[in-house]
Amino acid sequence: MEPGILVPIAFFTMIFGIVYLAIRKKERMLLIQRGADASAFESKRNETATLKWGLLFLGIGIGILLGRVFAAYTCLGEEASYFSMICLFGGLSLVIYHFLARKTEKQNLPPKE
Repeated sequence: MEPGILVPIAFFTMIFGIVYLAIRKKERMLLIQRGADASAFESKRNETATLKWGLLFLGIGIGILLGRVFAAYTCLGEEASYFSMICLFGGLSLVIYHFLARKTEKQNLPPKE
């Protein structure tokens, strides 16, 4: 990519961002003036999302490492060993996340009477 094109792209992105934030501020101010509930602007965060992404990237890292080992010490080709190990350990990390999230969800449920 030519470096001269980055300046116009950054300029128009900045203008769009400023206009977007100005419109959003006006909307919020109108809601406050009308006495509406501002809870619509609160984002609900998933506390376990960080765990999911951390486990996924950890699995991908282990997959890359073991893919390198398999490519060097077995008759598998580089593409096959890297791709299979990344998919295997990335998927395994997401399965582990599923079980951990389900366990914490069960712990947070109120007891049945």
